[in-house]
Amino acid sequence: MKNLYSEDAFTGLEAAIVLIAFVVVAAVFSYVVLGAGFFTSQTAQATVHTGVQQASSSMELVGNVYGISPASGSANLTSLNITVALTAGGTGMDLAQMVVSYRDNNGGYNASVDYGACSDAIAGGGATLTWCIGERLYSSGGVSNDVLDPNEQMILIVGMPKTATPNTKVTVNFQPAIGAVLPVTRTVPGSINVVQAIY
Repeated sequence: MKNLYSEDAFTGLEAAIVLIAFVVVAAVFSYVVLGAGFFTSQTAQATVHTGVQQASSSMELVGNVYGISPASGSANLTSLNITVALTAGGTGMDLAQMVVSYRDNNGGYNASVDYGACSDAIAGGGATLTWCIGERLYSSGGVSNDVLDPNEQMILIVGMPKTATPNTKVTVNFQPAIGAVLPVTRTVPGSINVVQAIY
């Protein structure tokens, strides 16, 4: 009996199916590879933007750090006055979002410092420490807010615990929401005056 179907036709059809399958698999594979590449480049771009933002948002210390006490010969400092400004080319930062912590070597006192009223910060020595923005210098347009802008300076008042006694090494860390930590380490002088620069 004679075969009515040609084997050549089946070979061509099989080749076409295999070719289509290869094209579909290659298309899916290339889609996955391109998608992964786009995701990786977007992640790298986000990392670069975050790095630039972190590097351009930093504070620096301006001038001396002043220790304040209620009277000469007091047993401890009650507050520190610290003047800060943005580094050159820095972008404005909201200081109300900043985390402030205090540490000393006198009994290992270590605590966070809450943003609050200046009267509480100046009094110091409470169960919870408080810091505030005492004065805004060179404020642009007379705007009074918590944002530290370029060319502006702010005097921060940080309440001290009763452990800030003479010859105690104290460290106050200012951690903005975005940017590098500004550590301020000073030693309380052996004799405490009402106002004194501490080094």
